[in-house]
Amino acid sequence: MIMEGEVAFSNLTEHEVYQGKSTGRYSVVLTLDDADAAKLEDLGVNVKEYEGKKQRKFASKFNVEILDSDDRPINTEIPFGSKVRVLFQPGNDHPVHGVPCYVDKVRVLEMASRSAGSEDEEF
Repeated sequence: MIMEGEVAFSNLTEHEVYQGKSTGRYSVVLTLDDADAAKLEDLGVNVKEYEGKKQRKFASKFNVEILDSDDRPINTEIPFGSKVRVLFQPGNDHPVHGVPCYVDKVRVLEMASRSAGSEDEEF
C-alpha cells in the first residue's frame, strides 16, 4: 500500500530512541490529510491526532530504502515538513494496538529546508 504525507519525525538512518534506549526500529511519522487517515482507519489502523492533525507512525526492524524523485538513494534523515510517499504493508490486527504499518520504502517528493521551523534560527 502507498500513503503520502508530511514528515513529522524521521528515524530512518538510525534506530529511534525511547527513554534513552534504542527500540531496534527505524520509523517515520507522517501527518496525513483526512482522506488518507480515513483509509488507514478503515483498515483497522489506529491514527492519532496531534494539534488537530492526523498522524501515523510507519516502522521497520530492517533498513528502509529512501529515494528521491529520480530514484537516487538518500542517506540522510528526512527533515520535518518534507512531503513523502511511503510504501508499506499492514500487519496483523492486534486487539489493543490495532493494525501495525510496516514501512518498506520512502520516496521524498519535496525535501523541506533543514532549518525550516527550527528553533536554531533564533540562536
